[in-house]
Amino acid sequence: MIKPNQDAPTDGAQTADTAGKPNLATAARKSASKGVLMGTAVGIGSAAIVAALLYANRKRG
Repeated sequence: MIKPNQDAPTDGAQTADTAGKPNLATAARKSASKGVLMGTAVGIGSAAIVAALLYANRKRG
């Protein structure tokens, strides 16, 4: 027996087994943006440390 097309779900429709699962694309985007923010914070902190060391070395000499 062939299932009629009118009963078939449309593209992108959630079925009963995927309705409760998180969207992996959204999760990937959220985790990637957190990584960028963390990398930016580490970069700024490193630049501040280098600037402080250079300033301290210049004051002594």
